Amino acid sequence: MMGYNSLRTGILISILLGSSALHAQEGGRNEGKNMHLVGYNDLQARTAYQPVIHKQGNRWIAYVGHHGDNKLNSLTGKMEDNGTSIIDVTDPKAPRYLAHIPGEEGKAEAGGAQMARVCSGAELPKGDKNKFYLLRVFGNQAHEIWDVTDPAKPSILTTIVRGLKGTHKNFWECDTGIAYLVSGDPAWRVSRMTQIYDLSDPAKPVFIRNFGLAGQQPGATGAAPINLHGAISTGPKGNRVYFGYGTNTDGVLQIVDREKLLKGAAEPTVENLLAPQVSRLDMPSMHGAHTVFPMMGVEVPGFAKSLLGKKRDIVVITDEAIQKECMEGMQQSWFVDVTVDTKPFGVSNFSVPEKSGNFCTKGGRFGTHSSNENMTPLYYKRIMFFAYFNAGVRAVDVRDPFNPKEIASFVPALNKNTVVLETPAGLGANMPVTEASKRRAIQTNNVDVDDRGYIYIVDRANSGMHILELTGTARAIANWSAAAK
Repeated sequence: MMGYNSLRTGILISILLGSSALHAQEGGRNEGKNMHLVGYNDLQARTAYQPVIHKQGNRWIAYVGHHGDNKLNSLTGKMEDNGTSIIDVTDPKAPRYLAHIPGEEGKAEAGGAQMARVCSGAELPKGDKNKFYLLRVFGNQAHEIWDVTDPAKPSILTTIVRGLKGTHKNFWECDTGIAYLVSGDPAWRVSRMTQIYDLSDPAKPVFIRNFGLAGQQPGATGAAPINLHGAISTGPKGNRVYFGYGTNTDGVLQIVDREKLLKGAAEPTVENLLAPQVSRLDMPSMHGAHTVFPMMGVEVPGFAKSLLGKKRDIVVITDEAIQKECMEGMQQSWFVDVTVDTKPFGVSNFSVPEKSGNFCTKGGRFGTHSSNENMTPLYYKRIMFFAYFNAGVRAVDVRDPFNPKEIASFVPALNKNTVVLETPAGLGANMPVTEASKRRAIQTNNVDVDDRGYIYIVDRANSGMHILELTGTARAIANWSAAAK
């Protein structure tokens, strides 16, 4: 029988976290080291991809992109194709679901609205200073901008481009309005390349150019290079755009001169596509480049007394694990020195030891998928967070990028919404899978942080969104003086 103190503690936790946070713990227990649960939202049991958290006035709003499926919207009582969830996380202990914007019909990669980015009109050069804007994909067909000034009542502002054959991980420079849209122009040979737009006035998109690896363009011959996955820009000051191609195979890191990219000749000839390229790093065939995160000007502690090389520029490449039961190369994160960016080279890696949790037989995918992308000074060049599928989220001390070290982790408990993750069509053929492939497992898919320091992880297997915070020695590494109030 539960004692009085235990009962009282349970009641207090229920009050502090809300019933939804406790509900997240059904079917097991959370496993945390130097990281614990603050709050939870079930995201209407939708399979989730990208979380983005933005401060809007005195509120903090989370926008979550979803893979394709069809679920009940409890706010409207209607079945809706997965799209974009909007959640008020001002009080992270009690996140409140505000709205769902339906996406494209279809399952998994064939539908939904996976990617979300948000800019305020006050940041954008030509935006309405009183408004907030959501850039999102509509399945594989289009890119849209929504007015989310009232996040509970989003309204479509404009469709940037439609008639595509693929979309994915966009990047939007809020201070300039330049957007790098992962698209599939039907004229190109691949389903994911780059379309660059000026969205400084979100109501009036201006097309700049199409871009990709030489060989992807219309009219090229031979084997087409691997699909683009996503880009991250350092803006006018850094003057570099880092493109990642491939997911779990044939990865490419392409480093591009931003000014030459935006101002160069737009016709996609081989010469014009190569003109802005500074360099490219081709990875081994069994690894991809899902996320390419730049850390510029890292002061390496061990090099402090060296005459040369005290400060380094690093790009962290994170692969995506796709096959269950580790039926592929072990996907992990790679630290690449780009200080001399015409000659990028790898200097270290980070990986979770498989036997620490028998992860290959635990069920679902095991390995990296993505890293955080918010460059808040609270964590930037200090701590990175990696979504690790059935191994949850891992926090890594990156102050010495030559020796990254795990400092915290969190693996959520299974809950009633957790499903057995389906193997992508065609990828399970002729694989020697076992009964483990049929097990339910947490599938922490993507992660990001807000400027207050909270960590947001979302689950591919419908387990919802967990809001976390660092504790103990890990928490002391962050720069809390830079945290937003």
